[in-house]
Amino acid sequence: MAPAMPYAPTPSQTVGPFYGYALPFPRGGEVAPAGHPDTITLHGYVYDGAGTPVPDALIETWQPGPDGSRAGAPGSLRHDPVTGRVVGRDGVAFTGFGRVPTDADGHWAVRTLPPGGCSYIAVAVFARGLLHHLYTRTYLVDEPGDALLASLAPERRATLVARPEPLRSYRFDIRLQGAGETVFLEFP
Repeated sequence: MAPAMPYAPTPSQTVGPFYGYALPFPRGGEVAPAGHPDTITLHGYVYDGAGTPVPDALIETWQPGPDGSRAGAPGSLRHDPVTGRVVGRDGVAFTGFGRVPTDADGHWAVRTLPPGGCSYIAVAVFARGLLHHLYTRTYLVDEPGDALLASLAPERRATLVARPEPLRSYRFDIRLQGAGETVFLEFP
């Protein structure tokens, strides 16, 4: 017979977040090559269940290139050959991947190119209180033939469609819970 344990185990807890320490990298939101004429800006805010901006979330984006290719290009996590410090993107290659923290007001922004072969950009959200990150999509247009959008009620569908703004900009707010909660995707 095993001896009785003097203390009961504690439930799982989130620790941190510590995203600002190691995960963001220089120019992580500059997915488009510098000066590219087709650059768009995708931006928004992350809100918690009470509608309060989340100042310490991390947003990742993935997308195909404008030609529909999904191979990407190396260049996001370049290191200085002398110091070994991360120096970020080379400013020339389109990698299809972005990673940015929210600022003190919960705002995030990525400069990228329109995706080819689909009308959305894949998004992952890391935030305090989440044991696992959340996946969603941001559609740049309300695509009538898209199976995911077609499966949703209009009010839920609207949480996935970015609002066009002036100067080739799109606003996509992410609501983690509550009224207007963003549709999140589950993967097995």
